[in-house]
Amino acid sequence: MLKAVVLIGGPQKGTRFRPLSFEVPKPLFPVAGVPMLQHHIEACAKVPDMKEIILIGFYQPNEELNRFLASAQQEFKISIRYLQEFAALGTGGGIYHFRDQILSGGPSAFFLMNADVCSEFPLQDMLRFHQQQQGSHCGIILGTTANRKQSLNYGCIVENVDTNEVLHFVEKPSTFVSDIINCGIYLFTPEIFGHIGAVFQRNQEERLQEDPPCGRLMSEVIRLEQDIFTMLAGQKQLYVYKTQHFWSQIKSAGSAIYASRLYLNQYHRTHPERLATNQEGGPKVTGDVYIHPTATIEPTAVLGPNVSIGKGVTIGAGVRVRESIVLHGATLQDHCCVLNSIVGWESTIGKWARVEGTPSDPNPNDPYAKIDSETLFRDGGLTPSITILGCNVNIPSEVIIRNSIVLPHKDLNRSFKNQIIL
Repeated sequence: MLKAVVLIGGPQKGTRFRPLSFEVPKPLFPVAGVPMLQHHIEACAKVPDMKEIILIGFYQPNEELNRFLASAQQEFKISIRYLQEFAALGTGGGIYHFRDQILSGGPSAFFLMNADVCSEFPLQDMLRFHQQQQGSHCGIILGTTANRKQSLNYGCIVENVDTNEVLHFVEKPSTFVSDIINCGIYLFTPEIFGHIGAVFQRNQEERLQEDPPCGRLMSEVIRLEQDIFTMLAGQKQLYVYKTQHFWSQIKSAGSAIYASRLYLNQYHRTHPERLATNQEGGPKVTGDVYIHPTATIEPTAVLGPNVSIGKGVTIGAGVRVRESIVLHGATLQDHCCVLNSIVGWESTIGKWARVEGTPSDPNPNDPYAKIDSETLFRDGGLTPSITILGCNVNIPSEVIIRNSIVLPHKDLNRSFKNQIIL
């Protein structure tokens, strides 16, 4: 029997995702038409003998999360529960705190994954790889290849080329260590809790010796990457399974558009019914496009490639949308143009207006390039990136909004570029 655990973080996390995470917890933000988390759950539900999916985070249970859990349980016919941490306990502390819940029913192994990654989730391949390994190891790390420069932004894995054993693990090294990076997707046996417990004991003893003691919480904060993997590397406990399939982090709003492209492309194989096609009386669709059935779109509009249109969206005549996410209830009036942008819930873009961003895609000429997590500011100005309209933003007719972030509930009255409009 197997289980899966997804770490969904909490409201203090996902700050690079603002202003979109003001309205909806980041893990529920729609990517390629469905909440980010649903891609994880779909992959887990396909694994034979998967009995339960547990979400761990420190969001207060809210209406949106409860609604998502209820509908996902119905759709995938599998138990899905949310366990709330009392504080951010780190990637190892959270699962250690809830170890009894994870181990109840006696699973032989469990998957652990971060919510903010997009991937093909080769969980069944990892499971087969785990079963092929001899000896009593306690974990498989999913790895992928990055280029030398970008590998410094991730956990780097040095492997034994013959056996795939993890010999050395360094989280975000300052100099080049390895081009194999940690994807934040793992398969563990219950033995991992013994190793986390040893770190917990050691932390507690260190805290007690400090003067004055630093409180109970600090010993419960355990980071898998720095505290556990570095310790277990080279001890025949961890192995790396390298994937050739797509993988990307979803840290910023810009990376959500890139992730949406990867998932829309995957739909050709997994969910062709989610991709829009050119139909009589419908809009012109080029490339991969997701359109929610409740959206109203004029036939002279042109959508794609890489566009996802949410619930109840209204799109007027002659509108052009490309490389963008349009969230539910938004209105795009006649002949407006939306490129490389995210249009927030219930926002309106006036006639002949242009909303445009700069894509933050990985280098297309480098097969191992990953998306850069850009800093918001560079050289004293806003780094050109995708344009984001928060919820309920009103863009008047015939203006241009370029490379800007507009916070929720704004009525703009002129054009802007390279600005955060507070």
